[in-house]
Amino acid sequence: MNKIPYKNIYDTLKLNRFIVLSLVVATALTCTVSVLMVIKLHKETLDKVFVVKNNGDIIPLQLVEQRENLGVEALAHLERFHGWFYGIDANSYKRNIEKALWLGNTSVDGLYRQKKADGFYNRLLQYSLIQKVLKIESKLGLDKEPYGFETTTIFEINRGTVTDTYELVTTGKLIHVDRNFPNNPHGLLITDYFENSLRKLVTYEEE
Repeated sequence: MNKIPYKNIYDTLKLNRFIVLSLVVATALTCTVSVLMVIKLHKETLDKVFVVKNNGDIIPLQLVEQRENLGVEALAHLERFHGWFYGIDANSYKRNIEKALWLGNTSVDGLYRQKKADGFYNRLLQYSLIQKVLKIESKLGLDKEPYGFETTTIFEINRGTVTDTYELVTTGKLIHVDRNFPNNPHGLLITDYFENSLRKLVTYEEE
């Protein structure tokens, strides 16, 4: 009677265990590498998911280096804020102020409440005043965050038969926050906001 050759049972178990361990290690390495690559891709994508048009508007989901556009975004953010906060009339001031408050922190809200307590907006309604922004120019310091700025805003106040022009100089800082479409598309927030000086211009000509 012929004997059937059998492999040693212990050798077979060792081989099986080696194969299982090899598969587990290979799977773990593959998962780890995949997770690291996804994290890296996610971080790179966060810095490249918005494009800034020449006029400062934001178009989401287009790959472009965000840091290269920081200056453009900061200027657009400041122009948007000053345009809304100071470009007001009896019909639009509530809507414009609400939009402007999204772009600044409590320092902006405090200034708004102070103006309201001083009766500024009541006079706006009572006399149907129109405050129109004519020009906004900002200087930025982008070396490190928070980014300092100084903005000069030229605006006129129409009192019906009389129109006066003023120059307002404001300062503050900018910090990064999460983007919020459409309320804060640039992902910047104005802090330490202060109205430094206001003077009436005898003559002013728009460029």
